[in-house]
Amino acid sequence: MDVDVIAALRGALPGLSAAETKVAERILADPTLVVDLAITDLARLCGTSLSTVARFAQTLGFSGYRELRVEFARAVAVAQAEHERFGLDDTLIDLRDDIETVAAKIGAHEIGAIEQTVLAVDFAMVEHVAAAIARAPRIQLFGHGASSLTAQDMQFKLARIGYAATHSGDPHVAVAGAALLVEGDVAIAISHSGETAETRRSAEVARAAGALTVALTNAPNSPLDRVCEVALHTKAKEAPLRMAAMSSRIAQLALLDVLFVRVVQHRGESVNEPLRATRRAVIGR
Repeated sequence: MDVDVIAALRGALPGLSAAETKVAERILADPTLVVDLAITDLARLCGTSLSTVARFAQTLGFSGYRELRVEFARAVAVAQAEHERFGLDDTLIDLRDDIETVAAKIGAHEIGAIEQTVLAVDFAMVEHVAAAIARAPRIQLFGHGASSLTAQDMQFKLARIGYAATHSGDPHVAVAGAALLVEGDVAIAISHSGETAETRRSAEVARAAGALTVALTNAPNSPLDRVCEVALHTKAKEAPLRMAAMSSRIAQLALLDVLFVRVVQHRGESVNEPLRATRRAVIGR
């Protein structure tokens, strides 16, 4: 199960039974318990039954305690690696942190977002999208707020190699452009949560027009996922204390960089002249 198991556990808390909540709260206080303890020992420590612990694992989407244990071992190993790399016991940013600690925590979050995203990439899906873009007459990118910045970055890259790639942060302009797409065109809809209504609407219109619709989101089975034919997923955790999109944006950019490089590889030497021409235009010679 390819998820951030600790984040999944926190998110599942409201739906757990009272007995399962006791198990969850004990594990959140010390995630190493799952790694170190057999199911009987964990049940005894939590003052509950074996069946409750087994049911708790299944509620989180695991086949049983053994699979849950493997996933927690992975999460603990990642946390230990972050500690060794950055000297941090906790990567959550606190208002009292000094600037050195803030920098270390942001570094840990953003590096972790890229690493987890790359490890979880569905390469067959990326390859499918890259091949579609390589032969597409037009590419349109949808994204609002912070995702608009990611869309602009990809639009600029594609334009540099000669593609008719467009993006507008205005939802009315975006949905109007979506209506003019045709079969063979590609629409990429970007939303970290997968719930941005304007982005979802543009994707719906683009799909109805016949374009291949691609969701780029951190939320599998989100509304945007369900609208689009193809989904590319990031694996980014945003800290509770954040002033803007941080690790989510970095993860989106990394995944789109992988996609862009594959497009360039599909196009081969045909991208050389557009790159030279745009470079000459930018530097003035």
